[in-house]
Amino acid sequence: MIRRGELGMEEILDFFVCDSCSNREFKRVYTFSLRFHRVNFSDDLIYDKIIEELYECCKCRKKFTLDQIEAGLDKIKKLRKGAQ
Repeated sequence: MIRRGELGMEEILDFFVCDSCSNREFKRVYTFSLRFHRVNFSDDLIYDKIIEELYECCKCRKKFTLDQIEAGLDKIKKLRKGAQ
């Protein structure tokens, strides 16, 4: 979804917006976890640290990945290139 703001005669500002509520404000949300697993050659557990970064709509709290936001911004670029 797109929200437009006119800046001047030659500039147009388009925003990525939440597809649920059309809000354009997001905050970054992190989750931190450890994934434990065994390996064949040892009885010890090893772990992987996982940090997940999401962006949450400040209005409806829907979460988006960075890839989803980048895809939305790419869609805006394609729309603008087609409108030239």
